[in-house]
Amino acid sequence: MALETPAAEHGLTAGEYIVHHLTHLRNKPLVGPFDLSVFSFDSITFSILLGLLGCFLLWRAARRATPGVPGRFQAAVEILVEMVESQAKGIVHNATSRKLVSPLALTVFVWIFLLNAMDLLPVDLLPWIWEHIVEAAGGNPAHAYLRVVPTADLSVTMGLSIGVLIVCLVYNVRIKGLGGWAHELVTAPFGTSKNPVFALLLGIVNFAMQIIEFVAKTVSHGMRLFGNMYAGELIFLLIALMGGAWSLSATGIGLALAQIVLGTVWAIFHILIITLQAFVFMMLALVYIGQAHDKH
Repeated sequence: MALETPAAEHGLTAGEYIVHHLTHLRNKPLVGPFDLSVFSFDSITFSILLGLLGCFLLWRAARRATPGVPGRFQAAVEILVEMVESQAKGIVHNATSRKLVSPLALTVFVWIFLLNAMDLLPVDLLPWIWEHIVEAAGGNPAHAYLRVVPTADLSVTMGLSIGVLIVCLVYNVRIKGLGGWAHELVTAPFGTSKNPVFALLLGIVNFAMQIIEFVAKTVSHGMRLFGNMYAGELIFLLIALMGGAWSLSATGIGLALAQIVLGTVWAIFHILIITLQAFVFMMLALVYIGQAHDKH
């Protein structure tokens, strides 16, 4: 459910309102998709704060755990931990690796769930507060950009997927050894040949296929989460525009009521989406790490 929208306050059109909400608070304008000198301060700030919140919640649950009848919070955390541990056991069969992989998967799930859950806040709440802060500081509120859903930022989701890739590469070397992994890169999936010429050709093809697989898994891992959360954020913005167009007329009141109903329904349905997307990202991370343990 939206507050009084910037579109109404600053005379923005519907398109300008959406563009304003989809613009990040950056240190400078983005030049090209791979400009590594540009930082999205809003995504970084909310990611760090929500990461700290997730760590605090898990630490609090562990600190207050009792051997007797657990409270609701402890019971919920225990169910979550058992769920993640059971999924990790079914995918990563190395018990030593699971000592790190299971807590990592739990952290990934909780962190991404919290990042996704920012989409449930009214779309104009934090941007409206930020605009007034900028205005009070003497800045131009029309350029006070703020996006509050970090997982709707491609740089965040790709950063998470690259982090999973790094973990997979580490386990490839740790489990198979540097030489064993290097041998696998040039012999799987098509094998090798006793003929030196065919062995060289197969080695080149195998290596190319392995690199394509790593790149494809990493890109799809991050893009899947980004695409779903970006679409959800955009739908909330479109619903908010209905409330921003209300007036003391039958049409205006109908739009305001429709905005409340649709916003509530979409928010309830979105709870399932944010949970499912966190679970899917965690499961894919476990699958990719589990594949790093398999020898070909």
